[in-house]
Amino acid sequence: MSQILSGIIVNYRVGPRTQRPKECILKFSGIKSSDEAARLLGRKVAWPAGEREIRGKIVALHGKSGLVRARFRRGLSGQAIGTRIEIIG
Repeated sequence: MSQILSGIIVNYRVGPRTQRPKECILKFSGIKSSDEAARLLGRKVAWPAGEREIRGKIVALHGKSGLVRARFRRGLSGQAIGTRIEIIG
């Protein structure tokens, strides 16, 4: 597996009647299965928000196609969807 540094925020974690802005679904290039995505669990991520960054942690897998779920300290804004996110640790 090559060094993965950045991914894309796909969406918030949503349910039938709820939306959780502190949890997002992430997609990383080069990750195609849940087995490969399992190696990312526990890694820390950061989304640049102007002069500061909002940090989070990859906490779970999402489906079988290599998506992961990350929980952030603060809720991400709607502009975050579709933007880049970086693994920092």
